[in-house]
Amino acid sequence: MTEPKLLHIRLGPSAEGQVRSGHPWVYDKSIREQSRPGTAGEIAIIFDSKNRFLAAGLYDPHSPIRVRVLHCGKPLAIDPLFLAARLKESFEHRRELLDARTNGLRLVHGENDGLPGLVVDRYASTLVIKLYTSIWLVWLPGLVQTLISSEPSPDRIVLRLSRNVQDLLKDQPTYHDGKILHGSIPAQSVVFQESGLHFEADVLRGQKTGFFLDQRENRQYVETISAGSDVLNTFSFSGGFSLYAARGGARSVTDLDISAHALEGARRNFDLNTGDKSISSVRHERVQANTFDWLAQTDRRFGLIVLDPPSMAKREIERARAIEAYQHLTTLALKRLRPNGILVAASCSAHVTAEEFFDAVRSACSQGKSPMQELRVSRHPKDHPTTFQQAAYLKCIVMRSGTQTRNPTI
Repeated sequence: MTEPKLLHIRLGPSAEGQVRSGHPWVYDKSIREQSRPGTAGEIAIIFDSKNRFLAAGLYDPHSPIRVRVLHCGKPLAIDPLFLAARLKESFEHRRELLDARTNGLRLVHGENDGLPGLVVDRYASTLVIKLYTSIWLVWLPGLVQTLISSEPSPDRIVLRLSRNVQDLLKDQPTYHDGKILHGSIPAQSVVFQESGLHFEADVLRGQKTGFFLDQRENRQYVETISAGSDVLNTFSFSGGFSLYAARGGARSVTDLDISAHALEGARRNFDLNTGDKSISSVRHERVQANTFDWLAQTDRRFGLIVLDPPSMAKREIERARAIEAYQHLTTLALKRLRPNGILVAASCSAHVTAEEFFDAVRSACSQGKSPMQELRVSRHPKDHPTTFQQAAYLKCIVMRSGTQTRNPTI
C-alpha cells in the first residue's frame, strides 16, 4: 500500500518571515498554497518562496492556527522519537525545581517548549496532560508511553481537554476530559507539595490542570513580607497566597472569592498544613463575595493585599476595558490598605502587556492619598517560560505605601 504524500504548504512573504524568526503559529489566512486537504495532527512541511524546506509542524483543520510549528531550519524527521526527545529536553530544564519540598511543577509549557498546544503538569506522582488543540490526539499513545518511562515514573496520567477540543470529541467515546490514561482513578483530589506546603489539585475537574502552578515564586515572595500583617487575598481560589502568608507569620489571613467551592478548597488546604504552628495558629477567615463590590463596601483595612484576578481580557477587543478594570481594582484596594501597607497586584491576561498592566497599577497608585514605593516586578517562572510575545501572560507588581522609588525588574 502506497503511503500518502506529505502535506506541503507555502506561505505569504510576511508569514514566511515570522516562521523563519521562530514564531510557532501559521494562520489559515497566511497559507498561499496547500497540496491537499489535511487532517488533524498530520505532519505539514512548509516550503519557502524558493521551494526549500523551511519548517515542519502539525496541521489543525479545526483552528485558525492552521499549523503549529515543531521545527524550523534544516530538514528533520518528525516522529515519535523526535517528540520523545523534545519531552525529555523539556523535563531536564526543570530538573532542579523538583526536590523534597516541591513535587508540583509544569513539565511542558506548550509552544515555549517546542510542543505547541500541549501542557504537562506534575502533581506528586500524578501527571496531567492538557490538550489545547486536537493535533495531539493521534500522537497521544506515544506521548503517554514516553511519560510512563520518564523519571520519576508516574503512578497515574490524566487527560484534560480545552473546551474547543471537548466540543470536537463530544460524539466519540475514545477520549474525554478527565480520562485516566494510565493508572487508577484517584479517590479524591491529589495532594502535592510546593515549597514544603501541601495543596490539593483537582486533576479530574479543576480549572486548568487542577491548580495554578505559575504563581509559585510570587507566593514565595509574599511569605517573606507577611510577618505581623493582616492579609487580604482577593480572588483567593484555593488559598495559595494565604497559606504562604500564614507560614510567613501573618497575624490573620482573609480569603475573598465569589466561589463557595473555591473557599472550601482553601479551608481543606489549610487543614492539610496544620502541622505548621504558624498556620495552625493564624486566624483564617473566608468571605464569599464579589471582590469589586466587597472592596467598595467594606471599611476594613489590611497591611497586605493580594490582587490576583482571573483573566480580564480573553480577547483583544477586551484589552482597553481590562486595563481600566485593573486600574479601578487597584484604586479600590488602596483605600483598604493601611499606612505602610503592601499591595501585590498580578495579571494573567495575555492581551494586556506587562507594561500596560504595570502602568495601570502605577497610575492608580499615583492618584492615591499616600505616595507609593515600588518594591518589585516579576514575570514568568522557570517552568512557565515564554519564547514569543503572545505567550507572555503573567506579570506581578508589588507596591508599598511610602516614598516613591523604582526598583529594577526581577
